[in-house]
Amino acid sequence: MQNGYYDVVGGMVTQFNKLDVISNNLANLNTTAFKKDETVVGDFKRIFQNAQDDMPIKDNTKEAAKFLNSSISGVPQIVEQYTKFTQNGMKNTGNDLDFALKSANAFFMVKTPSGIRLTQDGSFVVNNDGVLSTKEGYPVLPANYFTNSKLIKVDTQKRFGLDKSGNIYADSDKAGKLFIATTDDIKSLQKEGSNLFKFTDIKAIHQTTQQDIVAQGFLETSNVNPVKEMVGLIEANRMVEMYQKVMSSHMNDLNTDAINKLASTRA
Repeated sequence: MQNGYYDVVGGMVTQFNKLDVISNNLANLNTTAFKKDETVVGDFKRIFQNAQDDMPIKDNTKEAAKFLNSSISGVPQIVEQYTKFTQNGMKNTGNDLDFALKSANAFFMVKTPSGIRLTQDGSFVVNNDGVLSTKEGYPVLPANYFTNSKLIKVDTQKRFGLDKSGNIYADSDKAGKLFIATTDDIKSLQKEGSNLFKFTDIKAIHQTTQQDIVAQGFLETSNVNPVKEMVGLIEANRMVEMYQKVMSSHMNDLNTDAINKLASTRA
């Protein structure tokens, strides 16, 4: 098999991975506070060089590197996939239980069966127990949760209000405060579905000190740019088509020529 065939297969797999990311971004175009994913494409040679010095038996590894098949050195790979936390606009809903955060590094804290998670989706409801929750049923945590483990109870007979700092009011009486979190390492947050983010170290999560941080009656929109994503989708599809044509040439045209020429003998 021709060495170039491996390059083409690697390139096609990379484009398939890009298509998955772009498709997920477009599917969440209208998801409240959704943060898009981006990919970084590199080549095998660069990835190997970055990891080479971290490997054990350095001398042997570097010696073995001389025998790397150069045909796969330029194969494109997904080097990194990350979440872009830039903010988009806000839309006015007029709903007292809708909240939008005003910082890219600000999150509501919720309690799930898998543990405490962060979210920027402020579309909340009141569950059957009168607890402020996400639409998936996860309780929203107050600022003093780690002190007394109490949740936010909402009196439906009173108007539920929230000021810009996250203080909760029932009519005109203060009834607590939301835990609005910020993190020391936003890049370490991992998506977990349902607009939730998982963190690796609770010590890196703190209550924000920003005063003007939340807006009641608003929801943050997705930061997905549909035009940019559609351009990326078309580009990736065309790259896949090009790789398919090259694969076809390798398997059909080149192999056919090689077989016919090598098989021919002169009398």
